[in-house]
Amino acid sequence: MKTKLAQAMGLTAALLAASAYAQNIKVAQVVELSGGGTAAGTMYRNGAKLAINEINAAGGVMGKKIESIEMDTQSQPAIAKAMTVKAIDEKVTAIFGPVFSGSILVSQTESQKANIPNFTGGEASNVTAQGNPYIFRSSFNQAMGMPKVAAYMAGELKAKSVAVVFVNNDFGKGGRDAIVKELGARNVKVAADISTDPGQVDMSSAVLRAKQANADALFAYLNEEESARLLKELRKQGYDKPLVGETTLMGAKVIELAGSAANGVRGHVGLTADAPMFKDFGAKFEKEYKSKPDHNGIKGYFSAYMLKAAIEKAKSTDGKAVAAAMKNACFKVKDNPGILLDVCFDDKGDIDRESFLVEVKDGKQVVTQTLPMLNKR
Repeated sequence: MKTKLAQAMGLTAALLAASAYAQNIKVAQVVELSGGGTAAGTMYRNGAKLAINEINAAGGVMGKKIESIEMDTQSQPAIAKAMTVKAIDEKVTAIFGPVFSGSILVSQTESQKANIPNFTGGEASNVTAQGNPYIFRSSFNQAMGMPKVAAYMAGELKAKSVAVVFVNNDFGKGGRDAIVKELGARNVKVAADISTDPGQVDMSSAVLRAKQANADALFAYLNEEESARLLKELRKQGYDKPLVGETTLMGAKVIELAGSAANGVRGHVGLTADAPMFKDFGAKFEKEYKSKPDHNGIKGYFSAYMLKAAIEKAKSTDGKAVAAAMKNACFKVKDNPGILLDVCFDDKGDIDRESFLVEVKDGKQVVTQTLPMLNKR
């Protein structure tokens, strides 16, 4: 009798657990946890995990807990696509990642077909040019960031010529095209147009070409690891002109890898843990993961809280309803503290919010200016 009662109780508990499990909001992190994008993907994953844990501890979303599964793209577009298909088979409500532009350009067709909102850290301009109603950036696209960088070089630095160094992938080529266009609009000459390979270790030739160009400044647009190698080689060869870039030239991982070679680097960042509004987040992240977050950590954290805000606005976890709740919509920190900054999305899924001019001093990003939203609503 006792055995039958125990069996019955065990079955009831299993059914209740299964019922609760079914009520969870399942999301997939399809990110770069190995390969060339490990630094970016791991930061993004950790930021999202931190937010999800906080959301669940506070009662979840509409009374439901978020369940996160992780899938490694190995920094390869084909694997990113396969992992996205796998995530769809898992019946997820949303997908976070990939971070690399080349991977999201390939994988987003799958999440679009499944009507699943897909947050990405990819910055290449063409990521949101595909007419996908389910793609949403957690960072600026290049078309929004580059005008600010070009204005800084032409205005504050008074540069008449610039050497451009970029990585030869979707991310790098998109950034290169955008900065060249913006420099041209300000009558700044591109004195050297220098391509590097993804994962390139030896930067001596690229730096030599930059020195020979004798431009007024150098603009670099590479992934984090390559940026650190470039900065070390620039210092090694005694390059003494201003070094300017976007987020990937002065992120926390670059500063960690490049050491003192990163000091003096300047430019525009969409997100930085050294801005006042990110201090509390940064402290929580560092306590949890024993490392300082970079912009990718903030992107992941923001993505999870943005999904929460969108679900609550839509009052539904249906993909179409959640996506519609974000398009051409603004969200304020006073209503959704976890998003950290007031944000707006346009009809393509591109984001607008405040951003920052920074300079690396003594191994830290120092915010020199906070720039307003481009289209304040």
